[in-house]
Amino acid sequence: MTKPHKRITNREFKLLIKPQGLDRLSRITKLSEQIHLFCNKKKVGFFHLDNANTALRNIYFYDTASEHFRQNNLILRVRESRQNIWVDDWCEVTLKHRSHEIKDAIAIDPSPKKGLKYRLRLKEEILRGDKLGSTRVLYSHNAILDAVLLDNVFDRSFAGVSRFFPKLEIESLEKKTPIRIVGGSTNKILEACLPLGNLVFGDGVQAHCEIAIWMRSVGDPIVGELAFAYRVTDENRAQVKAHKRADAFFSALQFELENWLEIGSTKTALVYGKPE
Repeated sequence: MTKPHKRITNREFKLLIKPQGLDRLSRITKLSEQIHLFCNKKKVGFFHLDNANTALRNIYFYDTASEHFRQNNLILRVRESRQNIWVDDWCEVTLKHRSHEIKDAIAIDPSPKKGLKYRLRLKEEILRGDKLGSTRVLYSHNAILDAVLLDNVFDRSFAGVSRFFPKLEIESLEKKTPIRIVGGSTNKILEACLPLGNLVFGDGVQAHCEIAIWMRSVGDPIVGELAFAYRVTDENRAQVKAHKRADAFFSALQFELENWLEIGSTKTALVYGKPE
């Protein structure tokens, strides 16, 4: 590869993990130890996070009954943080446009209305390809609202979404069209997310590594996702050797974790029941 595109803000590498036993800490510890040993073998720095805590949150997606968002490569996601068993009054709302081509990903501006506090990210998502050790790339243009009052999340119509994202237009979708949780209100996902450590690929290229476990309820894992990601900045964009090292590590890691890997593309695709 050459240096990342000038618009890229993040690179994220993702592997789906088989769900069996992922609700047991001993299983996660075993995975973490295997990754640590593999890093030593590949001479990639690994700094374990001994005091990391597991974060819990609810995750669900909004779309029309005909899946207009999905058909236009759009994802509208809500994350509700949980403290112990309690859901916070504030949630995170993300609108993202995904594409296999960067020019197509940035063709839609997901920015919300003026006055809302948000983060804009253009992510290069590196996923497992069709064969072990291969990769494929999705570009994801994201607007992330960190603090939306939970009771104010949409009014179950596209007009409600438009009040947050007035630039969003979907052909043939009227403002009055109902919006609902994908799969129904009982299709909310409980996510447990545990940071594992930091991976060092080179000067200024240090990735945060974590595992996310999706469950229908506690003790009922659907799938896991092992991911490591880092920010791309003006300072590290030209560190091509480090970026290449991250790419090579991801491909080799697939062979190392072959017995852990689940077939599939993304967690979102599992909720919709359709590949991306």
